[in-house]
Amino acid sequence: MDADAGPVARALHALEVIQSAPGITAVDLGERLGVSDRAARRYVATLREAGIPVESVRGRYGGYRLGRGVRLPPLSFTSEEVLGLVMAVLEGPAAPSADDPLGTALGKILRALPEGVAREASAVRTRVASAPGWATGRPRPATTSTLAAAAADRRRVRVTYRSASGRDWETEVDPWAVVVRRGYWYLLCHAHGADAVRTLRVDRVHRVVELDEHFEPPAGLDPAAVLEEHLGLGWEHATRVVVDAPLERVAPWVGSPMGRLEPVDGGRRTLIVGSTSNPDMYAGEWLARLPFALHVEGGPELRAAVAAVAARLSASLGDPAAPEGEGTPTPARDVPDTHPPGPDLPEDHRGG
Repeated sequence: MDADAGPVARALHALEVIQSAPGITAVDLGERLGVSDRAARRYVATLREAGIPVESVRGRYGGYRLGRGVRLPPLSFTSEEVLGLVMAVLEGPAAPSADDPLGTALGKILRALPEGVAREASAVRTRVASAPGWATGRPRPATTSTLAAAAADRRRVRVTYRSASGRDWETEVDPWAVVVRRGYWYLLCHAHGADAVRTLRVDRVHRVVELDEHFEPPAGLDPAAVLEEHLGLGWEHATRVVVDAPLERVAPWVGSPMGRLEPVDGGRRTLIVGSTSNPDMYAGEWLARLPFALHVEGGPELRAAVAAVAARLSASLGDPAAPEGEGTPTPARDVPDTHPPGPDLPEDHRGG
């Protein structure tokens, strides 16, 4: 805290610290305020004189905490905190519009701030452009809240879902957790219809109904890790591709949504096993960017999509005005793999 801050400012700062860290000791409070523990106790006494019930709990795990029913003064933000909030909003998957819940909430915060702080933050909000990225699906807050509450209560739900291919279906699931991954919100769950783990995009959930049944999630569940394992599994069309390169070279080019990687042929080649609801995107955007020779073993939908992409690209190299026998496509040269794009790939190819 600023060394020139007066006693009132320090007392209010002490209130903020106690609120955010209930059970804090006088010594730790003094360190946070930049004063001695004796001075920290004086600021606590000032708060009590002002009618704010700051309780003292004795013992090894004791400290200061606010009493029940206390009415705190309005929230206050520093200029740096407000700028950080605005920047976090702009870094999201899409800049919120004026009538978007996130946009209206941010507008209310800025209008409630002192003029000097609000002016600087408003300038950042209006003058900084946010380029759209891959993650363009923002889930509805009410849907997200319902799923998160059901996960916390361990209550089964029935969801109506629309896959990337436009297919609507309904299923009962045990909502284990809501996970945010690279701008997308996912529901990690056990789907009873398939009796399998599923990862559903929350922005594609159109309806949620809480049911009476309860469930127990797997012991020691790591939601983020389990999500990574299942992003490319469980969708309509099976995919099976063999890549003529060892796993350590292929892995940087393949994200979890493409499927599971397995070494084959003594480690000389790599098998990608997964599934997709959009074979055209899987073939044209994902497999096409791999700088290795590959063999598409299945399924039939993916093989057809790859054949269509190959025919289109081959035709694009021909000269429609050239005599027969000329304009033959030139074989593509090997592409170095020193700068792979990494596993941060768009995920619209799947149902979830």
